[in-house]
Amino acid sequence: MTENRSSPPASVPDVIVVGAGVIGLSAALMATFRGLSVTVLDREGPAAGASAGNAGGFAFTEILPLASPGIMRKAPKWLADPLGPLSIPPAYAHRIAPWMLRFWRASSPARFAAATAAQTALNDLSRAELEAFLGETGTLAMLRKDGCLEVYESEAEFCAALPGWRARAEHGIDFRHLSAGEMAELQPGLSPRFTHGSFMPGWYSIADPRDYVLALAERLRALGGRIERDEVRALRPTETGVEIVSDGGSRQARHVVLAAGAFSHRIARSLGERIPLETERGYNTTLPPGAFDLKVQITFGGHGFVVSRLSSGIRVGGAVELAGLDRPPNFRRAEAMLKKATAFLPGLDPRDGRQWMGFRPSLPDSLPAIGPSRASRQIVHAFGHGHLGLTQSVGTARLVADLLTGRDPPIALAPFSPGRFRRMIA
Repeated sequence: MTENRSSPPASVPDVIVVGAGVIGLSAALMATFRGLSVTVLDREGPAAGASAGNAGGFAFTEILPLASPGIMRKAPKWLADPLGPLSIPPAYAHRIAPWMLRFWRASSPARFAAATAAQTALNDLSRAELEAFLGETGTLAMLRKDGCLEVYESEAEFCAALPGWRARAEHGIDFRHLSAGEMAELQPGLSPRFTHGSFMPGWYSIADPRDYVLALAERLRALGGRIERDEVRALRPTETGVEIVSDGGSRQARHVVLAAGAFSHRIARSLGERIPLETERGYNTTLPPGAFDLKVQITFGGHGFVVSRLSSGIRVGGAVELAGLDRPPNFRRAEAMLKKATAFLPGLDPRDGRQWMGFRPSLPDSLPAIGPSRASRQIVHAFGHGHLGLTQSVGTARLVADLLTGRDPPIALAPFSPGRFRRMIA
């Protein structure tokens, strides 16, 4: 990790980061470590969105894009259940249709293979950079290495998942398949309806994602960075950098990092860029810490949700609702997952839970947008990480810092180009 050489912020900062989630604050800190003065702007403040409500996993083993061969054959079955793993409200279907077309095109075997390689590279970079970053930010004590157990209800469901495990094996990911008895030893209290499992020891987690992001914010402030609550409306390239237009007025910066999560595409439109970012609305319920003696995170893949152990409690959440930014939450989805969790973990106490809904920013090929804006190389995009924002945060921050300081990035950036969708639909 580069030694911090930052000086007090100038009236015109080297970098303004738009977004105070885990991506934006990680990028801000990496830039600060390179000696740049940084200001972060966010419409709600640090850890207000998906960075606070996620499952807390550094899912480095999750290299397979959601846009995959055969996925469209499964979609009708999922969509038939309005509270199932995938939901699209009928009134939103026409809005999501162009995104779904791109998603279908991204699921071809060739594009799936290329996206898997790119996602593996970014996950590997993120894992390689993680512990040094946590040490530099004073958050290493929050890291857990308990692993993750994925469970199956039948021989057929397990066999259907084997191609994905073979792909992970080809990329060097460690796992082992377990019998029902072995699962019971690893995680007592799991329903006997689950007959097969796969355990990934390389799955890390953070004690609590909200506490982690707030700690990053405090570390940035301690290093001289500024964090302000302000909603950015537009970006305008200038001869000397970038003009940022916000509710608080207009200001200048030499560089801008756009990391506003699910709201990023709205700001990118001010630059003449139409990036097909969609919102996966995720739901969860966080139960008190004593609700269940959870040893490892459990993924119920056939039902689209996970149960994870945080310092703040037991979190039951996941699923995908493609419904944009403006529709009201449908907390029946959180209730449906909790009801299933009590059946799958018979000892789980479902009382006194706190419900949450948040926005996951997702692009059709399951890869984030990381790279310069077409409007100006002084503007760097860093958004669209879907389910892997926490996982890929430190790797993304490393790439952003390299772009800001003119260094060669350690992995190819072409697969993450913000302009790649123009080529996809040509």
